[in-house]
Amino acid sequence: MHADLLFTGGPVLTPEGPTATAVAVTGDRVTAVGHDEVHALAGPRTEVIDLAGRLLLPGFQDAHVHPVPAGLELARCDLSGLRTAEESVAAVRAYAEARPEREWILGGGWSMEAFAGGTPVKELLDAVVPDRPVYLPNRDHHGAWVNSRALELAGIDRDTPDPADGRIERDASGAPSGTLQEGAMQLVGRLAPAATAADRLAALLGAQRHLHALGITAWQDALVGDFLGMDDPAQAYLAAARDGSLTARVVGALWWDRERGAEQIPELIEKGAALTGGRFGAGTVKLMLDGVAENGTAAMLDPYLDACGCATRNRGKSFIDPRRLPEYVTALDALGFQCHFHALGDRAVRDALDAVEAARTANGPRDTRPHLAHLQVVHPADVPRFAQLGATANIQPLWAAHEPQLDELTIPFLGAERAGWQYPFGSLLRSGARLAAGSDWPVSSPDPLQGIHVAVNRVEPGGDAPVFLPEQRLSLMAALTAYTAGSAYVNHLDDTGRVAAGALADLVVLDRDPFAGPPEGIADARVAHTYVGGARVYSAQEA
Repeated sequence: MHADLLFTGGPVLTPEGPTATAVAVTGDRVTAVGHDEVHALAGPRTEVIDLAGRLLLPGFQDAHVHPVPAGLELARCDLSGLRTAEESVAAVRAYAEARPEREWILGGGWSMEAFAGGTPVKELLDAVVPDRPVYLPNRDHHGAWVNSRALELAGIDRDTPDPADGRIERDASGAPSGTLQEGAMQLVGRLAPAATAADRLAALLGAQRHLHALGITAWQDALVGDFLGMDDPAQAYLAAARDGSLTARVVGALWWDRERGAEQIPELIEKGAALTGGRFGAGTVKLMLDGVAENGTAAMLDPYLDACGCATRNRGKSFIDPRRLPEYVTALDALGFQCHFHALGDRAVRDALDAVEAARTANGPRDTRPHLAHLQVVHPADVPRFAQLGATANIQPLWAAHEPQLDELTIPFLGAERAGWQYPFGSLLRSGARLAAGSDWPVSSPDPLQGIHVAVNRVEPGGDAPVFLPEQRLSLMAALTAYTAGSAYVNHLDDTGRVAAGALADLVVLDRDPFAGPPEGIADARVAHTYVGGARVYSAQEA
């Protein structure tokens, strides 16, 4: 049979490296990979794409992302990319003045480093929006900035106790200062109007267009369910899968309600079955074990330090009882669910690995492919356990570089030794661990090429800061593999993630070959074309 598509003039990234120069696609599959001999598959109706030295590679897959909240945030008061308090306040003012009909001002994405201590105060918002409630999660969505009107509506005052899973930041007098951390966000967030079904579907499709433009052909949505007022994307995915507008391949991670225990498992079984169809499936459960280091809620084996370098009493938070976690994970594993852990601190990482080990001991080897996301601090003793247990390290490479949030709000409170255990990509790979990669968008950019740049260089694109823990750098091939075959493995998409005969033709053409240039230029590459199942879903020429 003649091919429908023929890519020539490589290079082509195969599992062995950029070793081919031509690829044929028939229908939705790759039918041949090689060199000049592949040209014989061209026929009168074959579309021939001359790569002209540009790299053809498997479609990128994001193993931890939140497209619907990202899409909604872009459509609201978007503070992402702003670096100062003044810029953030000005953006809120402009958004509110342009929308006097809105009962609430919603949006988010502000940077913690823009505010002293990472905790903005209500007075800044009161000055520009005094009469309507304002609720703005930060870029990592583990804290929210609110004004006095929002606190008043929620009944939050100096006598309101902190919830068990969160913290109300307070001023010197004990009054709420305007930042709500972790579970305290929901005290206000639950009052904010939810997005409509149409809003969520539009956000999903807008996010999908953006992700396709970045070469992303599949992803794992890391939160399908109701959490801290975030909009549940489940029905948007189901609608898009049914009408064919979902062109990506998506795995949904069902939210484990951390206020409940094993009694919720029958509901997860029912929800997973109801949400599976088309290019969307929900055979994963998301277990959020801890918070983030910047606000002191990531679960640590040893206490955080204070500003003077002395040990405090704070070891972070465990949102799921570590004593019960092995029971839950063993039950989910026995049912065939994949477990997707949010594990940022070294204690959370150990708790997750202990739970996976308990499941392996009880259930024996199973193809459930558990993975641990974020992995900011990993105790060296736990690094080899990933390979031993078959647990994938799901890395967010863009975070592994010196920047203000890391340098000012994290490293001083970890101490020198523990700061050296951060984002140990190289150590994990050398120990035999499988790496997958993702972005956590809207926490950070979903652009895989930016993440790959940092994974290889351990410096932000365009940055001039010192290399962050250079021994943890990855090769370009290892970083690309994490974003393709590694994430495909996590997503159980075994016929994707590689350019090989018989694989699905989920492919990306870059505008250059990053192997041919210096590693400092990786982030300069752009996506020229993106294909899912042989169908072009993005072309830079048509954008």
